[in-house]
Amino acid sequence: MANLKGILDSIRKIMWQDTGLNGDAQRIEQLGWMLFLKIFSDKDKELELLDDNYVSPISAELHWEAWAGNDEGITGDELLEFVDRKLFPTLRNLSLASANGRALIVREVFEGNNNYMKSGINIRKVLNKLNELDFNIAKDRHAFGELYEIILKELQSAGKSGEFYTPRAITEFITQMIDPQLGEKILDPACGTGGYLTAAIEHLKKQANSVEDRQSIAENVIGWEYKPLPYLLATTNLILHDMEVPKITFRDSLDQPLSNYTEKNRVNLILANPPFGGIVANNNENNFPQNYRTKESADLFLILMIHLLKNGGRAGIVLPDGSLTGEGVKQRVRQRLLEECNLHTIIRLPSSVFQPYATVATNLLFFTKGEPTKEVWYYEHRLPEGQKAYSKTKPIQLKEFDPVKNWWNKREENEVCWKVDIKTIKNRNYDLDIKNPNKQEETIEHSSAELMKMMETSFDKSRKLLKHLKVVLK
Repeated sequence: MANLKGILDSIRKIMWQDTGLNGDAQRIEQLGWMLFLKIFSDKDKELELLDDNYVSPISAELHWEAWAGNDEGITGDELLEFVDRKLFPTLRNLSLASANGRALIVREVFEGNNNYMKSGINIRKVLNKLNELDFNIAKDRHAFGELYEIILKELQSAGKSGEFYTPRAITEFITQMIDPQLGEKILDPACGTGGYLTAAIEHLKKQANSVEDRQSIAENVIGWEYKPLPYLLATTNLILHDMEVPKITFRDSLDQPLSNYTEKNRVNLILANPPFGGIVANNNENNFPQNYRTKESADLFLILMIHLLKNGGRAGIVLPDGSLTGEGVKQRVRQRLLEECNLHTIIRLPSSVFQPYATVATNLLFFTKGEPTKEVWYYEHRLPEGQKAYSKTKPIQLKEFDPVKNWWNKREENEVCWKVDIKTIKNRNYDLDIKNPNKQEETIEHSSAELMKMMETSFDKSRKLLKHLKVVLK
């Protein structure tokens, strides 16, 4: 692991010296397509060994081995020209005639991403560092999977790209509570860099005892993502988790009329952190029934997710406070959720969980489709003792959810949990933004001397205000 970290640090230093790269997001995109191609090529080699009939969708001259794999290979302007004029244009226009699922992945990745580096010498230095990695050694691949999570986490502070990363503690916790089973169809319609998908894959792998079981995981874990960079990062992420042909589609989840999705499109589980605070593009709100049309992406995603669940299907999702309250469409969306699904649990999170990308307060919602809600349990997740907020260096940790897990199957009210019946919620116009009624008001103990001092200060302020008022009134 230390050696892998050293390789990554060296790549970062080389990239910082290249004039073509600006900021974290571009650097991650640059590293992203290079890593993708290296991992893809290593996997190709393995597939060729296992299956005599396997044919790579990439022609021999574009294969990693041919142009990147030799440390003494092409460099400088010749390499830059090859990458910009040959590699990218050819892979962007890769023929899909072979019906090879891997061909489509390569094409989608290269259509949406770019080579930003301006120095062929720097590109060669990065390639040589990547040549030190061998993704066909399971130990290396697993260790790199851990490291890859760190690369993705860096996105959280890379401006707008932060929206594509959900803290790992949240993806793991939601997955554990929803408890996916082999054979269940699992969807994340806003999969970002693939956090929920990989959490589900690892959860299912523990149940898999045969090649067929593993095959079923590859078939049943599905993601949709509409931005090129997270699509590339999620695809690579799934390949690192042993999914040969990741079932991630490059598309906008809101781009079709709701009525296009019929029973055959429905799924057993949805794990997601849908985009919130976003304005819906291309008039996609018109794909939804009149009474649910809104420009707020989180509300449309909620309607879509309810629609996409099979009867008895389960969901664990992140939603902002803004989706729990509000009139008009927002109210109608919540009413539909409560009438068509059993919204059994809302976990209220502190506002700093998604720092620094977003400072809105968020909630984890757990619901099952097919029966109306009778009561909602709330659980207020508190910051660890002595911590003022979550941050880049002190993110939320999975172990903090241990008390919730212990409470989950034997629920009782206490100072952080309470339940609200559906009648109360209806009387509030389906407003779900319900504060903790059991919260103990904090009592602050002061010495009498301190209290006297506070009172004096307060009187001082009052006297000054009165004086000021007299002057104004004159």
